[in-house]
Amino acid sequence: MLGQFCTGVTVVTATLDGEPVGFACQSFSALSLDPPLVVFCPSATSRSWPVIARAGTFCVNVLGADQADVSAVFGARRTDKFDVVEWSAAPSGSPVLHGALAWIDCRVEAVHPGGDHRIVVGRVDALEAPGAGHAPLLFHRGRYTATSDPEPWFAWPEPDDWI
Repeated sequence: MLGQFCTGVTVVTATLDGEPVGFACQSFSALSLDPPLVVFCPSATSRSWPVIARAGTFCVNVLGADQADVSAVFGARRTDKFDVVEWSAAPSGSPVLHGALAWIDCRVEAVHPGGDHRIVVGRVDALEAPGAGHAPLLFHRGRYTATSDPEPWFAWPEPDDWI
């Protein structure tokens, strides 16, 4: 039933001791403008989340419609995820995936239990939307999809209006 709700697709990344880590994440949302906060919910069994928690910083990469293959790489249990994607470092050092519509660089603000998941609140330190104007990757009813008109998704009327 919850598959009826359309979500965007992100990849949450971090770097610890020079090693990048990341996972595909659909449970991401903006939380607050003042202070600027976001939230995502990794599975309690995630292998990436404990590394991200120890790093204390992370970057949320918002994927574009042409990045279903990137989502598949980061949704799989494989050790060489960053060998097949290009990336550069955000201000925190967390990976920014090339081709992402937007990236949000954060530090872990709080972590709460959430059933079989964790609820992670991140404080936004930096963000950019290099792919603004392109269609986002969406997930609906068990498959990837995209909107044909991305303009409403990226109409940021004011420079500080990041939600």
